[in-house]
Amino acid sequence: MDGIKKILGVVWLGLAALSGYYGLTALGIPKLTSGKTDDLVFGIIIVFVLMPLIVGGLATFGVYSLQGEYSDEAPETNA
Repeated sequence: MDGIKKILGVVWLGLAALSGYYGLTALGIPKLTSGKTDDLVFGIIIVFVLMPLIVGGLATFGVYSLQGEYSDEAPETNA
């Protein structure tokens, strides 16, 4: 089961990279450079609010999964 979690960690990191790329190239930059006020507001919301939340969340779960934070074993204590 831990192997599947590590594989899914790579999947989450890949999704973070893809969503960041798509968010900037298809949604963010074209809206910021269109010149319309409505598009500018939407572009600012996408690039500066939603993209950090989406990419940061996916990347955090991916990194934690690769580090083994979600393993089924009990953590070691140094008492």
